[in-house]
Amino acid sequence: MQVGDVDFLRRQIHVQRQVQRADGGSVRITPPRYGSERVVFVPDELIEMIARHIEQIGVHGDEQWLFGNGRGEPPHQNTVGHWWRSLFRRSGLEPFRLHDLRHFSASGLIAAGCDVVTVQRALGHAKATTTLSTYSHLWPTAEDRTRAAASDLMRSIAPSREAEADAG
Repeated sequence: MQVGDVDFLRRQIHVQRQVQRADGGSVRITPPRYGSERVVFVPDELIEMIARHIEQIGVHGDEQWLFGNGRGEPPHQNTVGHWWRSLFRRSGLEPFRLHDLRHFSASGLIAAGCDVVTVQRALGHAKATTTLSTYSHLWPTAEDRTRAAASDLMRSIAPSREAEADAG
């Protein structure tokens, strides 16, 4: 990610490239796979973290990469993997794959009530069916929504036993 990919004012990150390694280890910058360029809407807390990173650590190279390899290029994916595994060893936390954060993010969006198209766009899936085939089990079913609506209705017309006990 480069500084120019972050729209600090609108709280957006523009995903418009990926780093690949060509033969011999040289860096090759290409568009994301499957035409998955996208805008990711991010919380204020992440924007603040990125701003602190730039202020305290700086950027790398003429292209202003947020993370670098010491030669002004983005780090090799094996280096990022090494950093990730080292973090878990030092912290004593139970390790998980970096890619699992993508699933965590998607499941969090779904739990917060985001619809399939919103999640599809955030993940950069070309089709909603891709998103649904991976995450459909996380969306509430019609039965879940019916139960929740009926429960809300019952609470609105009949006080709970706890409320009656408190009043008595």
